[in-house]
Amino acid sequence: MILSDGATGSYLQSHGLEPGGCPEEMNATHPGLVRGMAAEYFDTGADMVLTNSFGGNRFMLSKYGNGDRVAEFNRLAAEHAGSARPKGRYVVGSVGPTGEFMAPLGEVSQQEMEDAFADQILALSDGGVDGVDIETMTALEESKAAIKAAKENTDLAVMATMSFDKGPRGLFTMMGVTPRQAAEELSEAGADVVGTNCGNGIDVMVEIAREIRAATDVPVLVHSNAGIPSIRKGIIEYPETPEYMAERVEQLAELGVNVIGGCCGTTPKHIRAFVDVLRNR
Repeated sequence: MILSDGATGSYLQSHGLEPGGCPEEMNATHPGLVRGMAAEYFDTGADMVLTNSFGGNRFMLSKYGNGDRVAEFNRLAAEHAGSARPKGRYVVGSVGPTGEFMAPLGEVSQQEMEDAFADQILALSDGGVDGVDIETMTALEESKAAIKAAKENTDLAVMATMSFDKGPRGLFTMMGVTPRQAAEELSEAGADVVGTNCGNGIDVMVEIAREIRAATDVPVLVHSNAGIPSIRKGIIEYPETPEYMAERVEQLAELGVNVIGGCCGTTPKHIRAFVDVLRNR
């Protein structure tokens, strides 16, 4: 089993990232903070830490006027996390959605999307990552474009996860993809690891993991939020404590989940609790 890290965005927000700010820009403006975040997660016992590059594609960076800094920001993200990497641990490049729809739903062609992912992933590779995590996807076409870009341009291990919502008809992404469909199609597309992240607290993640694990033989990853956030006095709060989540990550391990970590709202304290529970198995 590989133990992963916790949230990047909410960590940076708690350490000075302004609402609406560009997290990836902090790789250039606050390198010590980004290196310290990776070091703190490694210090908890995490085997694997994600880079600060979730929105590091040119479509997302262009919204902040940084569309021409893809190579810089992603290479720095990889180098900062790598500077804190102990021997035998891993740095994995975070690759999030473009925020665009692929044609015919949108105006971005498949080739343009693949090229954008290739630019980002090549920069992460240049920075020294051990793999990439294509995460928080809702559309299979976009996730597959990123997988293809990674496989055709690098020899990196490729993880691919999607975000699901639980409604009256069951579990689906925003684009109508089920956990079983995601597991089957992402595996077929070449992902070395498949799974789910974000969007849910740990209890729903256990349900999603059960469906994914039943649908594929490839390794499975789960990065759970610390519950569904609320806003109190202008501050975003996540309800699930390290202890609450740690009790349930053991269920993920029992289901055969291979990579376990946290997403939005999880902190180094959460990861330490996961380590304490899972290392005792």
